[in-house]
Amino acid sequence: MAKTFETDVIVIGGGPAGTTAATLIAQRGQHVTLFERDHFPRFHIGESLIPQTYWVLKRLNMLEKMKPSHFIKKYSVQFVTDKGRLSEPFYFCDHKPHESSQTWQVRRSEFDHLMLENAREHGVQVHEGARVLDILFEGDRAVGVIVQREGDSEPVEIRAQVVVDASGQQSLLLGKLGLREWDPELKKAALWTYWKGAYRDTARDEGATIVMQIQGKQGWFWYIPLHDDIISVGVVGAHDYLFKNRGTTDFEKIYFEEVAKCPGLQPRIANAERCDVFRAQKEYSYRGKKVAGDGWVMIGDAYGFLDPLYSSGVLLALTSGQMAADAIADGLAVGDTSAAQLGRWEPGYVAGMDRMRRLVLEFYNGFSFGRFIRKHPHLKGYVTDVLIGDIFKDDVDVLWPLMDELRAELETAAAMAE
Repeated sequence: MAKTFETDVIVIGGGPAGTTAATLIAQRGQHVTLFERDHFPRFHIGESLIPQTYWVLKRLNMLEKMKPSHFIKKYSVQFVTDKGRLSEPFYFCDHKPHESSQTWQVRRSEFDHLMLENAREHGVQVHEGARVLDILFEGDRAVGVIVQREGDSEPVEIRAQVVVDASGQQSLLLGKLGLREWDPELKKAALWTYWKGAYRDTARDEGATIVMQIQGKQGWFWYIPLHDDIISVGVVGAHDYLFKNRGTTDFEKIYFEEVAKCPGLQPRIANAERCDVFRAQKEYSYRGKKVAGDGWVMIGDAYGFLDPLYSSGVLLALTSGQMAADAIADGLAVGDTSAAQLGRWEPGYVAGMDRMRRLVLEFYNGFSFGRFIRKHPHLKGYVTDVLIGDIFKDDVDVLWPLMDELRAELETAAAMAE
């Protein structure tokens, strides 16, 4: 093996989680080396940001890049029933009149590239086309990585005080340490493509994310307007529903079978032209058994991924990256890179993730925003809090027992009607 090098912190992965952690740690004066196996820009799904991302983007000095960008401005989210009936839009600014209530629909290849360049501008040493082959341990402590960089004749060993795994859903540490736990209730899958010339609303509704149920509530479509007249349109449903007992494995046929069951979607793409291939992702909700150990920490999708119903992916990436960065920088300042220090943020983060997961499960169990808000109009603000991603606080927990109560009432009424 070639020469060994040293750095303060190694970050594996150049997506939003990795670049957030790397940038914030570098801002604290530490030497950070980031390895990304691909060359950016590269394709990635997860295009819709939610308002609470604003605060991390502000710390990263990314707002000055986002505000003049050509990314579509997003002001709301709207739901369409399996009968094609539109809900009242949830306008974020009606609840929180602040510039943070306007967010963006982004093409991830461009957004992630901006984030990576921003990390470079903050002093992060970025290596693209660098594949991390293994994470090195001495006992239970992570001490570095073995990486194959383009141009090197053989792998090199890089030592660090902390290794941050931000390698996405293929998470190196989840696999190496056997930490992945699949979600027992969210065994979902997604199938998507892109359309040019599809219908888009106007004024402040132009950039709205629309969630459209399919008949029988077997799944739902996302409808995300991007720039250049492109719309991202994908279906999410139970893995077995989408891909088993179909009589076909052809993604295109499966996709259009579901379009035929979605009255809210059909007129929107009737005069549009498909402009990309079909892509699928299967059984993707999972979480790690723990977020950190001595000398290592996992963030973003490398730690866990949640069903994309409420577009929480980038928020969770940015938030976990920020929380981990603060714990790492504080630990390095006092010479403490223990599991307890590096993972101190886990309880608060998991609580927020659980709140978003709870709202996802409510949707799949037939929850109606409209019915709930008619019964509890004073709680619309808390519902909107969850939708904008303000989930790392205890206030919104008032919602859950009332949702349980409403579900019980509906079940009782249905039983009596039989």
